[in-house]
Amino acid sequence: MQYLNVKKENEVIQITINREDKLNAMSLEVMNEFISVLDELEKDSSKVIIITGAGQKAFSAGADIEYMSKIGPTEAEKYALRGHEVLNKIEKLEKPVIAAINGYALGGGCELALSCDIRFASSNAQLGQPEVTLGICPGWGGTQRLLRIVGPARAKDLIFSGRRINAEEAMSMGLVNKVFSSENLISETKLYAKNVAKNSNFAVGISKMLVNRGMDTSLDTGLKLEIYSWAQCFATKEREERMSSFLHKK
Repeated sequence: MQYLNVKKENEVIQITINREDKLNAMSLEVMNEFISVLDELEKDSSKVIIITGAGQKAFSAGADIEYMSKIGPTEAEKYALRGHEVLNKIEKLEKPVIAAINGYALGGGCELALSCDIRFASSNAQLGQPEVTLGICPGWGGTQRLLRIVGPARAKDLIFSGRRINAEEAMSMGLVNKVFSSENLISETKLYAKNVAKNSNFAVGISKMLVNRGMDTSLDTGLKLEIYSWAQCFATKEREERMSSFLHKK
């Protein structure tokens, strides 16, 4: 891989966007590599995935503005479709995905973080959807995922103003889960990932699906889906072994 570094540590995979000189901007080449990596991870034995950016300045400063400055509507639609393909894959992956936001997460970079299940930020992180300052609207899911995470009023504030917010404000509105120092961000994220990896892969994956589906369905439908999924857990050998182990320890 030219633009992504993929490192496996036991059951945790770390994907690092390696375009530090471009503030880890999401070019078409980066997105193509993401597709390949995510396709492999769907079949991999790993349990948790961490996404971050190289260096201390940026998780990802967003889409490739130099490229966007030269294209028209047709190419822009294709670029957006590719972006959605990547982020939808992350969101629908059965394994939990954690964004370790080290610095700028702007525009497409913020949208990349929004597609992850958990977001941890360094104390120097800045997040935002500044697309309107460039004459465009968010195009990689920002208008939809942001409102589902922080609510419509806050989503409109961030999108309409194009302003950047720091890590503490992002945490206060529920956009990030925790804030760590720059020095400790990756180590703390890995520690959290390892704790998640200790749990049942099937149970965590099905829980992710239930929460995601619950945001787009009625409470009644979501509850019925939960009952069905809960019952399916009882068909797994792992459930039997974990419950037996728990009782034996008691």
